[in-house]
Amino acid sequence: MSTSGAPDTAPRSRRWLVLLPLAGFLALAALFLVRLQSGDPSKIPSALIGRPAPQTTLPALEGLVHNGAVVPGLDPAVFKGKVSVVNVWASWCVPCHDEAPILTALARDTRLQMVGINYKDSPDNARRFLGRYGNPFSVVGVDGNGRGSIEWGVYGVPETFVVGRDGTIVYKLVGPVTPANLDSVLKVAIEKALKAGS
Repeated sequence: MSTSGAPDTAPRSRRWLVLLPLAGFLALAALFLVRLQSGDPSKIPSALIGRPAPQTTLPALEGLVHNGAVVPGLDPAVFKGKVSVVNVWASWCVPCHDEAPILTALARDTRLQMVGINYKDSPDNARRFLGRYGNPFSVVGVDGNGRGSIEWGVYGVPETFVVGRDGTIVYKLVGPVTPANLDSVLKVAIEKALKAGS
């Protein structure tokens, strides 16, 4: 009771003020959790869609040979006039092992070229990886320090891009290529790029 005889309401209102920040934090935490659970990571937008492929030059994977010829490194000129599938991969990446046979099968499509960017990997492990699953790539650039992948806007490996005949990035897939997204998404983007350039 206060000295005026009225009941003291100050402690009750202070309790609510103390609980207000906690309630706000819990509401924000719940919102972030819902957004994380509902999103499809493969649908992360790329600022590079519709823009020319980065002018990234990367050295060849030393000692990599395909059909008796040395596999060249990444030169930006490789994208002109061809539809390309660019895959960023590493031997230490578990999902890369899962998608490797799918990429090898995709490479049988002679209408496109497969370009690999080997991300922060050791040359021996990268060659062993390609020896184990087969090398789908006609070009392999070594991105030892990760700078090239930053230029491509890579969030993490694996990631796959479709580049049109004019050298413009037309599609980006975050995460591994799977049987489901190969047919429903990636091949659709490839066919669209093939038709656009013909």
